[in-house]
Parts: sequence; C-alpha cells; structure tokens
Amino acid sequence: MEIKQISQFPRATVEQLLAAIPFYKTVKQQDLWQFEVLLQHSRVVNFAPGELVLKCGEVDTWLYFLVKGQLAVFVGEDIADAEAINYITPGEVFGDLAMLVGDQRTATLVADSNCRQIMAFATDFRVFGELDDFRTIKLATKLIYYRNTVHNLRWKLEVYRMKYPGYELANDHHKVKLYKGRPGTAEELHSLHQQAVQLARLLVSWNHQFGMLSFPTGTAPNPQLLASVE
Repeated sequence: MEIKQISQFPRATVEQLLAAIPFYKTVKQQDLWQFEVLLQHSRVVNFAPGELVLKCGEVDTWLYFLVKGQLAVFVGEDIADAEAINYITPGEVFGDLAMLVGDQRTATLVADSNCRQIMAFATDFRVFGELDDFRTIKLATKLIYYRNTVHNLRWKLEVYRMKYPGYELANDHHKVKLYKGRPGTAEELHSLHQQAVQLARLLVSWNHQFGMLSFPTGTAPNPQLLASVE
C-alpha cells in the first residue's frame, strides 16, 4: 500500500480524479470551500496487484472510491482457496456499508492481480462528525452525501429485485419510507440517514444470504451479481 497526500498531486490531477465521482463533483460545484475541507481529510491510496485492501472483521473510518483498477471481493477472512464473489470497478464506493450499520467489515477486498494499477480516493469519514454537527461539514454537504448514498443503495436493491422477484427480501426496500417534507432541511437529513441505514442493512442481508441452501429453486442470488459488503 502506498499512501499519498492530496498535496503531492497537481490540482488539475486531483480534479480529474474526482470528476467521475458524483459526490465530490457536486460538492465542488456547489461549495468550493467544502470541497477543500474534504480534500484536507482525504488521501490517495495505491495498491499493488494481489495486495489486501480491506479485511473482514476490521474497523476503520475511511470511505473509499475506486479510481483505477479492480478489486476482488471475498466472503470472510480465509480466502486462501476461495473464489471472488464480486468485483468493484472504477467509480464505485466501498467501505460505506460497515459505517452505516455500525459494524465491522464483513468482506475481504483484494487488488486484482490482473491490473497494473489500482488506485482509490479515500476520505476520513470522521470529518463529518455527528449528524447534527454542521461546524465543519455543512448541512448542504451532508445532504449531498446521503442523497447519493440512498440513491445508490436503492438502485442496487432494485437490481436484485428485478433479477430475483420471488425472493423473500425482493420488495423490502420499497417499505423504507421516502422523505416527503421540505427539502434542504435537517429533517430531510435525518430521514435520508435513516433510509441509508435501513437500506444498508437490507443490502447486507442480501449478501449474507447468497450462499445459503435455503433459497427456493431458481431464486438464489448469483454471487457474481451481488454488491460487496464492506
């Protein structure tokens, strides 16, 4: 693992790296000062092919976005003879589910040995502070983050529902209530946070179930389609 501070890169390079990540892109467009705050609590991490990226059972506060390369996802800690159940590709977030559900990492991620370069952009989520603390990260920035998070989680769960409509979890994400109040408020933030936690737990349940024998014939999720549980 090679960790580089943002200051080691030309500004143009940093902005190019983040242009494909909706959260950072939107923050930069709406509040350049907040964008700079996030950069101060971020870093770029390079991994060697075959290197361990995240380990099941670990606890940390870093949120990652893959910029280059590919990551292989494995269930559990012992991956010596295991096969990857999924892959993370550029633009995808990882490390977010464990923070949302307040748990340890529940999957092991390894840098794909077939990739020449594996790079991730990481932000220490501690900068966000408590949900109602807007001294460092403003309400508007937190709303951007949680809107993106809820959108991504709902999209993943909808993909599962369409692929396996008969599975018992297929429609559970529709039970998670949408926010219908005034936008741009702390009330919306609390609703989005609650939605994110509920959806993350549901996504974890999907991933935990894919290898179990209790699925009815024809309804078991295909491991290659499941999102990682970090």
